[in-house]
Amino acid sequence: MIAEADLTLLPKPVLMIGDRQLESASGGTFQHIYAATGKPTGNIPLAGVAEINEAVGAARRSAPLWADMPRNERRDALIRLAHLLRKNAGELAGIGTIENSIPITIQSYGPHTAADSFLYNAGWTDKIGGDVIATWPTPALDYTLDEPYGVVAVIIPWNGPIYALGMLLGPILAAGNAVVVKPPELAPYSALRFGQLCLDAGIPPGIVNIVPGGPEAGAALTSHPGVDKISFTGSGATARHILQSAAVRSTPVHLELGGKSASIVFDDADLDAFARQSLQGASNNSGQGCINPTRILVQASIYDEVLERMKRVAEGIVVGDPTDPSTVMGPVVDERAVNRIMGMIDRAHGSGARLLTGGERLGGAMANGFYIAPTVFADVPHQAELSQHEVFGPVIAVTRFETEEEAITLANGTDFGLAAYIWTQNLQRAHCAAKQLVAGNIWVNGFTGIPTAVPFGGYGQSGVGRLGGIHGIREFLRPKNIFVSLS
Repeated sequence: MIAEADLTLLPKPVLMIGDRQLESASGGTFQHIYAATGKPTGNIPLAGVAEINEAVGAARRSAPLWADMPRNERRDALIRLAHLLRKNAGELAGIGTIENSIPITIQSYGPHTAADSFLYNAGWTDKIGGDVIATWPTPALDYTLDEPYGVVAVIIPWNGPIYALGMLLGPILAAGNAVVVKPPELAPYSALRFGQLCLDAGIPPGIVNIVPGGPEAGAALTSHPGVDKISFTGSGATARHILQSAAVRSTPVHLELGGKSASIVFDDADLDAFARQSLQGASNNSGQGCINPTRILVQASIYDEVLERMKRVAEGIVVGDPTDPSTVMGPVVDERAVNRIMGMIDRAHGSGARLLTGGERLGGAMANGFYIAPTVFADVPHQAELSQHEVFGPVIAVTRFETEEEAITLANGTDFGLAAYIWTQNLQRAHCAAKQLVAGNIWVNGFTGIPTAVPFGGYGQSGVGRLGGIHGIREFLRPKNIFVSLS
């Protein structure tokens, strides 16, 4: 059985602008649906142009206060926020499970990962500085200042709002910027609770503004003259609209987009270790993750054995109630996603691919929710839709290769370049393959998450810019050069 959502966990659906909470907005409302049961959880007020103007205005008025705050005070506020995220991790995980139906065991990582990001980036607040540069031919003092942009518009995804808020706002706030955050209609609740925690941590009103909204709000925000930088996480199609809008005012943009990540399994791989992670691309977030390994490239000599192992793993995945700790995989986000994914599955049959397992919408106790069985296709042609396009659902494409050169060619043969995975016991092969793969993030012999201190971002259609480590801080700072003549 699928339990009903505990609506008492959800924060009041409002817009948080400065020190105000608005229960209605000019953009109308959106009825949020719990994906596990197909039942509504509430109506979300959506920001329109008026509320976006108000939020950007609040951020602009508050930004100088935050930028000029003593660095130790800004640091301490971010540390307090990290502790509040940990303290309220159980509540935030429960909210997250209701808003996007990702299982509670996976949701539990989000608040702690976000806290790690704020703790890490808090440490950079008093280390942001510039350089003194030698000049010639005339005597001079030349130095740089690293300054915040001012107001950053942040559009976060529905598949991990708290995680995204941590990874993005950690460096953005540490660098001294104010933000206007537009959470998605499909998953607005945890961002609203996060906004309240920011105030509780002592971050001044107006520094973090939360305005749920749809396309109208997104267009108003990304074209607003009061926005100094844009950070968007989502689809490539939406990103192209944002880039066109940003180009009018030459507003700089950070993009974290989709992926079609390949996992290369060489014939000397530890197949027991691979098997344990082989279906992560389908089961993690029900396949709704940009870095998920959704293309499995297997060397010919072990191809049949790997298929057998993957089939067993797929059929052993526990699909069910996302609030049940034993559940490994929940539903996809909504009915539109079901229709889109099932359409891709139907078309795969005509591409020459062979269905190994799954490929159906689940019924029974899950009939009212948006559940699709973990699905594995074998013998998927390289040019087929399943090999070239992001499914964003629990579907894995498996393709055979003969040589290392062929594997690299196949792995690099899409428009995306976010991540890639290598399975081999030969470290020379691993290092050589990693160097040749056109992707921003490479994992060898396992996926262990994304540490806060490392750069994260993609090549090609997978994005622009980097989060994590010093790269994330620099993404939201701009250098100013100052030349003082001494002659």
